[in-house]
Amino acid sequence: MEKDNSLKSSRIARNTLMLYVRMFVLMLVGLYTSRVVLHALGENDFGIYNVVGGVVAMFTIISGALNSAVSRFITFEMGKGSAGQLNKVYSTAVTIQLILALIVVALAEPTGLWFIENKMTIDPARIPAAKWVLHFSLLAFVINLMSVPQMASITAHEKMSAYAYIGIMDGLLRLGVAFLILRSPIDRLIYYAALMAAVVLIVRMAYGLYCRLHFPECRYRPVFDRPLMKEMFSFAGWNFIGVTSGVLRDHGGNILVNLFSGPAVNAARGVAVQLNGAVQGFVTNFMTAVNPQITKSYASGDMDYLFLLLRRSSRMSFYLLFMIALPVIFNTEYLMQIWLKEVPEHSVLFVQLFLVFALSESLSNPLITAMLATGKIRNYQLAVGGLQLLNVPVSYVCLKMGAAPEVTVVVAIIISQVCFFVRLVMLRKMIGLDMRRYVREVYLNVLITAAVALMVPMLTCPCMPEGFWGFCLSVAVCVASASFAVAFVGCRKDERNDFLLHFKISFIDIPQSCSE
Repeated sequence: MEKDNSLKSSRIARNTLMLYVRMFVLMLVGLYTSRVVLHALGENDFGIYNVVGGVVAMFTIISGALNSAVSRFITFEMGKGSAGQLNKVYSTAVTIQLILALIVVALAEPTGLWFIENKMTIDPARIPAAKWVLHFSLLAFVINLMSVPQMASITAHEKMSAYAYIGIMDGLLRLGVAFLILRSPIDRLIYYAALMAAVVLIVRMAYGLYCRLHFPECRYRPVFDRPLMKEMFSFAGWNFIGVTSGVLRDHGGNILVNLFSGPAVNAARGVAVQLNGAVQGFVTNFMTAVNPQITKSYASGDMDYLFLLLRRSSRMSFYLLFMIALPVIFNTEYLMQIWLKEVPEHSVLFVQLFLVFALSESLSNPLITAMLATGKIRNYQLAVGGLQLLNVPVSYVCLKMGAAPEVTVVVAIIISQVCFFVRLVMLRKMIGLDMRRYVREVYLNVLITAAVALMVPMLTCPCMPEGFWGFCLSVAVCVASASFAVAFVGCRKDERNDFLLHFKISFIDIPQSCSE
């Protein structure tokens, strides 16, 4: 058993490493691309693109619930070893996504057009362009929707090399789009939206081709398995609450900022979200590698490994993000000046608050995966989803009372912490998670580690000289302080040894893993 767990951990390490290669390339490309796009479009058009894209994204409240269901059912069947059932689950998922795509288009087109014309703060001269952004954003959304079963198959099979290579291709295509809009033959905003939709189509075709060539179950058959469809819709129905709350929290906040502050502040928030996304990629990629193991462990009944994986992945998620976030938080303004030259107002504080929110959410990500793995999510979604739905009304009240637009993120941080403890209580009842041990070994551990890591930067960084060398010194201090705290306060000796061993194995086995 111990040997099997070690092999699983090594696989996670190899996959994480592949995803980090992907992330570093995409982060560099993405940050430069955002700079070029912001310069080419201008603050107002860039803000329009973000807020209209947010309107389309609101419809993920319909699709997102089923997306989670598809990923869970495919990974769960692999964990059980039910090869014959995999194709049935895949085909049923494709049928469901096709029906859903038609429903989303029918709802999103008229709703989005009405919202643009009647509710959004947009220069009347830019409304026609905003409508084209809506059309192309919706097309990209539908393409992504139809590719969910393929993406779920890749992650369930833990073939992260394919995910990494195609992801890098995606980033390079987006970089090409950024330069193409500088020579746009038509309105730059419309041209940008059209090219982004084309990129989505090309990338999703690549994922589909890979799945068809490597996974036998990824062959669509027009099957109608009523019990399976009922089970997936039942799961999705309760998950709908959680997805709705998450979408409203993220994109509802963006729309509220537009209503109270206008497109310029939307641009600042959009820039902050992109920078935060680049930093948060460390956790996202780590959890992409870990999530299949969590679901498979539950499906196979290996609860001891499941609990160990939950505790370790929660802490490692936090630490991976913290070691990157700390130097960014202390040097936000300088980094954004290098990146954008002209920094939009409010963007610095938005970035810092989004990073704190991401740190809060990183502790919950493994818990969410474990909850979804059980398939028994009704009570969980009613409790946690209900709490997250409070983000929009509470933020609205605060903005109405005259609060700064950054309050939308502050509210999200507070509610995120409450939801974390609710998740612990729910999992204690559902899978027997030792809540006290979890709080002691995870929550208190990360708080103490973060406090220790903050001491030296808080005392020294304000005294650093301005300019490039002061920035380099500040980053070095932050990284050194965070690394020391994580290694010697956050991790035990056996965990440090395991970490070094697994990543040593990963480097040695990269050629072999990539060819598998």
